[in-house]
Amino acid sequence: MMSNDPGGVIPGPSSSRSTSASNSVSVQQQQPAQLSRYESQKRRDWNTFGQYLRNQRPPVALPQCNYSHVLDFMRYLDQFGKTKVHIQGCVFFGQPEPAGPCTCPLRQAWGSLDALVGRLRAAYEENGGTPETNPFANGAIRVYLREVRDAQAKARGIPYKKKKKRRRPNSEQGMTSSSSFHQMQ
Repeated sequence: MMSNDPGGVIPGPSSSRSTSASNSVSVQQQQPAQLSRYESQKRRDWNTFGQYLRNQRPPVALPQCNYSHVLDFMRYLDQFGKTKVHIQGCVFFGQPEPAGPCTCPLRQAWGSLDALVGRLRAAYEENGGTPETNPFANGAIRVYLREVRDAQAKARGIPYKKKKKRRRPNSEQGMTSSSSFHQMQ
């Protein structure tokens, strides 16, 4: 005699639905705890960008989004920035450590915008976008970020210098051993 008990050996159709439903609830409850900090930020940024597009007049659907929407979004975020960027006429312009307060605007730091674009670029492709149509990968975004970086470095009086790549010791050893090999022959 077969039982309709969900714990039985042969589950009936109703018990498999309840088991899979309880498993999906269990997975949903565990999933947020398992996200890394990066994944959480990426999801939050993606949702914020989606909300920004929906709030446009008229609303913009994600497939119609282009690099100009991304640029507008980054400019919109400037109002929530915490980095003081001195304007050209400010007495503290070009000083790395200003002596007092000024009325210059707060902006998003270049590094924050750069990281944001990287996360949104990844999220776009994870949510079904193709690399060829990714508005976050557009050259205009790179140009804007470079301009922001240079302007902020100039306003602080600290020129931005790209970090030099360190040579790996192994590559130097490989060169010396191969040169000594050629000398023997």
